[in-house]
Amino acid sequence: MARRRTKKRTHVGASNGTSKTQPANSSASRAPKSMVIRIGAGEVGSSVSQLVKDVRGMMEPGTASRLKERRSNRLRDYTTMAGPLGVSHLLLFSRSTTGNTNLRLALTPRGPTLHFRVEKYSLCKDVLKAMKHPKGGGKEYLSPPLLVMNNFTTPQPADGETPSVPKHLESLTTTIFQSLFPPISPQSTPLSSIRRVLLLNRELPTLSSSSSKADGSYVINLRHYAITTKRTGLSRSIRRLNAAEKMIKERKNKHSIPNLGKLEDVADYLLDPSAVTGGFTSGSESEVETDAEVEVLETTTRKVLNKKQLEAYRKSDSKVSRPEGPAVEKRAVKLVELGPRVKLRMTKVEEGVCNGKVMWHEFLSKTKEEMKEMEKVWEQRRKEKEARKKVQKENVDRKRKERGKGEKEESGINEDEWDSEGLEEDSDDDDMDIDGDGPIEVPAG
Repeated sequence: MARRRTKKRTHVGASNGTSKTQPANSSASRAPKSMVIRIGAGEVGSSVSQLVKDVRGMMEPGTASRLKERRSNRLRDYTTMAGPLGVSHLLLFSRSTTGNTNLRLALTPRGPTLHFRVEKYSLCKDVLKAMKHPKGGGKEYLSPPLLVMNNFTTPQPADGETPSVPKHLESLTTTIFQSLFPPISPQSTPLSSIRRVLLLNRELPTLSSSSSKADGSYVINLRHYAITTKRTGLSRSIRRLNAAEKMIKERKNKHSIPNLGKLEDVADYLLDPSAVTGGFTSGSESEVETDAEVEVLETTTRKVLNKKQLEAYRKSDSKVSRPEGPAVEKRAVKLVELGPRVKLRMTKVEEGVCNGKVMWHEFLSKTKEEMKEMEKVWEQRRKEKEARKKVQKENVDRKRKERGKGEKEESGINEDEWDSEGLEEDSDDDDMDIDGDGPIEVPAG
């Protein structure tokens, strides 16, 4: 008798599945994950669709880079699947009827949500076309970028007036953006793993022309760079030889090797690199165009000895002199822009996931009395929602008992099947009631 085939790729015990030995609180399970989504996939346009792809690349590797949206998908579909998939952030791009591009940054499962208006943006292809030497996609996207934030906290006004943007809003926005990527430990994180930089620069509020008080705008400029490093203190000729050696090892272009056939000695090339090309050179060619210079530990390779070689080395009388401290080398750091460029203007902050109480609005401000009235309205709606859920639960229990007594004996069907069917019907009723409990729409001024 033939052996029964066991599926090993998609079923329990598959080698490519989640390891059972992995703890639930491991660093991999706690790493933030995001989904960049187009709301209204066929209505946002080609430019916004390409912007979504560029943002997904920027959020790599902890994002759904090959997510496919449909016109029939709603926000409820994504929030329902965010929990089982471990998604912690939702970035929702949409286009309004007036043509404005909007971005909503929401934390799952309970919020809050930051609403932005995309005032300006440049795609990755536009940024690369404007550069003389663009950076190609390589291993930069295998690790998350380094997040750099500037001017997210403003100083307290000297005259004692209340700031245009509340302090709790500034701290909330800072915390949300910091949670987009896993934290970096300076002691344990290797420098070679940090290959990109995501810069968020907040424009400080400007003084309005009518009064000396600053306006309540919250504008953020986003830039995305790749980190490139080069050794300093080396002449151009030696740097060309090092680059040619790497290309030969990687079996790439062999024409990058300088032609030394017309020279009598390699020293002529090292002392005068212009002898190969027949041109002239200057002293500035040995200097590397950099943004800064840092000192890092030299990456030296060490030979791993086996057991016999290690014993022979210990028995030998020869001792190899080693430096007392670690070898340090100077490297020039340069940032190459990858794109996209985005200018965001915050318009609203909500308490829940794209719904709930409005915590801050750029164009509308309320008095203390109006805020108290809104608190009463939200408290009343919360009580109504709890009462509605209680009634729904009682209806589910009653349907279980009725179907369990009457139809179970006649058909002989398992009770669990009838319970699941009843729950599905009641869950539809629950969805209708919950959808009706939306937020109060506030017109933007």
